[in-house]
Amino acid sequence: MNHTYDKISPFKIKISFEKVIQVLEEIAKSNVDYRATYAKGLLKEIEPFPELREGIESYELIEKHYQLIKYLLSDLFPTALTKNEIKAVTVPFYNYIFNISERLEKIITDAGEDFEIIIRDFDEHQFYVMNCTLILNYYYGYKIDFSSPIFYDIPDKDGVIKHYRILYNADFLDISPTESAIALTQDDIHLLLDNYDNLELWKEKFPEGSWLVKGFGIMTLYDNTVESAISNLKSNLLSSEEKTSLRDESMETIFRSIFKVPDLRIGFTAFSYEDTNFKIADFKENIKSYIMHDGFEEDCKNMLGECSLDTLLGQKKFFVISDVKEFLLNMPDEKRLAEHLLAQDIHSCIFAPVIKNERLLGIVELVSSVPKQLNSINANKLDMVLPFLVDTIDRFYVDMQNQIDAIIQKEYTAIHPSVYWKFRQEASLHTTDKNSRDLPFKEIVFKEVYPLYGQIDIKGSSTARNFAIAKDLSQQIYSLLELLRYLSENLNMPVIYQNIFELEAYELQLKENLKADTESIIQNYILNEVHPILEHFKGQQGITGDKIGSYFSSLDAKINMVYNARKDFDQTLSLINKKMASLLDKKQEEAQSFFPHYYERFKTDGVEHNLYIGASIAPLLAYNPMYLSNLRLWQLQALCELENEYYQLRPTLPYELDVTSLILVFSQPISIRFRMDEKRFDVDGTYNARYEVVKKRIDKSNIKGTNERITEKGKITIVYSQNQEEAEYRRYIKLLQFKNKLGKVESFEVEDLQGVTGLKALRVEILYSQNDDSETSYTFQDLLKELPSKN
Repeated sequence: MNHTYDKISPFKIKISFEKVIQVLEEIAKSNVDYRATYAKGLLKEIEPFPELREGIESYELIEKHYQLIKYLLSDLFPTALTKNEIKAVTVPFYNYIFNISERLEKIITDAGEDFEIIIRDFDEHQFYVMNCTLILNYYYGYKIDFSSPIFYDIPDKDGVIKHYRILYNADFLDISPTESAIALTQDDIHLLLDNYDNLELWKEKFPEGSWLVKGFGIMTLYDNTVESAISNLKSNLLSSEEKTSLRDESMETIFRSIFKVPDLRIGFTAFSYEDTNFKIADFKENIKSYIMHDGFEEDCKNMLGECSLDTLLGQKKFFVISDVKEFLLNMPDEKRLAEHLLAQDIHSCIFAPVIKNERLLGIVELVSSVPKQLNSINANKLDMVLPFLVDTIDRFYVDMQNQIDAIIQKEYTAIHPSVYWKFRQEASLHTTDKNSRDLPFKEIVFKEVYPLYGQIDIKGSSTARNFAIAKDLSQQIYSLLELLRYLSENLNMPVIYQNIFELEAYELQLKENLKADTESIIQNYILNEVHPILEHFKGQQGITGDKIGSYFSSLDAKINMVYNARKDFDQTLSLINKKMASLLDKKQEEAQSFFPHYYERFKTDGVEHNLYIGASIAPLLAYNPMYLSNLRLWQLQALCELENEYYQLRPTLPYELDVTSLILVFSQPISIRFRMDEKRFDVDGTYNARYEVVKKRIDKSNIKGTNERITEKGKITIVYSQNQEEAEYRRYIKLLQFKNKLGKVESFEVEDLQGVTGLKALRVEILYSQNDDSETSYTFQDLLKELPSKN
């Protein structure tokens, strides 16, 4: 039967009815009733044709004995059920069928002359392996579960694809090896179970035609159209492939299967929450909207009447029109919608709101050119599929937002909300406008903005860090010397004396001076020279092994070094930075409510922050210089509160450190440009670079004519260059003195920096409080109330 079964298989097939004949022979022997007479008569009919028992290997013989086969299988294919059951004889996984029930015959006839019955998504690999698993289960006694559903997809006479699940009965099959079969060991079978994808291995263990399958199988189908279509819909919608979309032809095919409407079409109209408009969805592929007219975006009230608008947007329920012409006659207020639908040859439709987290995303549209095809009854089928549609459409929107965010992250950086609109505006051009997708990304510039810079710096952090490093290394060297000296007394190994000599040298070096590379040199020496020797003797029994084990247990597990003082220092630095940054971020949320401004902060040995405020950052709002004054006062208060927070935090820290605070005042507006190569904002232009020079060098500068730093613990230093800046900040200081936040003020000149001269500074004492009322903030208006303006 090679010409019938065109797929390569491990089986040689013989269609045999031996088991049925044996049952007939048992009945014939009974001589009980008419059944015995019938069995005897049938056995006499088939007696001249031994091939029915021994096995048929050609298609022609099955055709020749078609009527006899029908009689043989009459108990399995009752005439009374032939119009109801969808049933045929086959061999499992093969597409060749015969002795077909009348209902299956009609289904195949309705599918058309060109239709070929083929198992869905069942390739040659699956076919071969599934046949091999039949052998493993039947002959070798394994219980391999390969019962994943398999289907025939068969169109009806209207072209609607229906899905039939296939069930096999293999009770009448026998499987046996031929002379060319390979006897498998348990190891062979285990190897196969772990290598489903290796088809060559399966063919090696089960050569083509090496096994005999004798008998027949019974295939029963049942209509699984709705369940299968929903499953396919779910798979399509959850697919991550870009080609998946609501306008995909396969999607309409699935919906036609579910609703049994041959000409069903799908559309979608997006809803804009900001302006309550309907619009064309801006997905990657243009999706047809049957509600929308020719425009890109329209007011909802212009397209829908009061009834449809209330149902969809108010009640958020399905809106169904089973006959658009009747709807036009009965609902004159909906005339525009009805005429628009008729102009598109739509005579019945279902509109369903897509809602996610109580937010309307849009309207799914199912339309047909046939009246009554879509109605209030079959509209309920949407309940089965709408959750998947909702999640998919929501995912489309989320994916689009992620694409925009990804462009911003990739081409720019993590962006502060105050300037996000500018980056989104540029990124949107590269996602929605096809003509702009390949254009280079523009640099983002904000002109005429006023900068504010401040920092709270950990004083002497470098010295404290070096001290912690020296302390840890000294402790470790001391422990190693003690251990190596013990080993040298018990082991005659000159290399140990060499290690002792070199460690003593390093110990002396740590006491004298810690250089930049001292830590790495000593650490590498210990890890690469000393530890390997100790590891060699670590497993020894007795005191030696115990001492070495005790030494290693004292080390940090991650770096295998003593890490006590450095850990305390790092934790202290981390705690300070985390606390200061968290408080500053929280205060920033309040400051943004005054007027939107750009804010960024950096954690170093302390926390620095940059602020930029100006009309170009929030062009839709009216800017006033008062907002700059308000932000300056806020910044001064914020540093007071950061200092107070640290004052209360300090007693709990594992390492004692001091902090200093500084503000740089700069009254000239500057431009900032986003540097594409550095992914950060920077001042734009040579003139504005003076501000950056001052900002980078000012905290390490001294009071002019002295060796004293301009910053000091317990005080905030305010650096400025113009007299009006001094007057402005003295007013702020006076308000905060009145509120018992600041104390005495001193003023001095700052030493000349490279290319910058004439800087001055105020240094004001901070009044620490155990019960700081840091939640109270004062605005520029408070200042005007408390202090009279200078004339």
